Amino acid sequence: QVQLVESGGGLVQPGGSLRLSCAASGSISSINKIGWYQQAPGKQRELVATFTRDGRPNYADSVKGRFTISRDNAKYTVYLQMNSLKPEDTAVYYCYYSGGITYWGKGTLVTVSS
Repeated sequence: QVQLVESGGGLVQPGGSLRLSCAASGSISSINKIGWYQQAPGKQRELVATFTRDGRPNYADSVKGRFTISRDNAKYTVYLQMNSLKPEDTAVYYCYYSGGITYWGKGTLVTVSS
């Protein structure tokens, strides 16, 4: 079993920043298997950021240059630093663990609005 708990969402003005955290516990074989998805209202869940097998970050085109995924191996925590936020970034952000089974957190809401 794997447990994932997201935090750090909230309301921010366009151009602002937020940092999301995903704290993982349980049977984690590699923290590189943790990444982030977003689900905007009325849309399907989409990949935002993840790590490749060799640990390099990988981003959706829509967030390249603005979002940064990072990890703290000792804390089993993955972060998503979001800068230059736009209204279209408004979504529920989920972290996931992709092992033999995919586990999801409950999500944290990010609202970008003036």
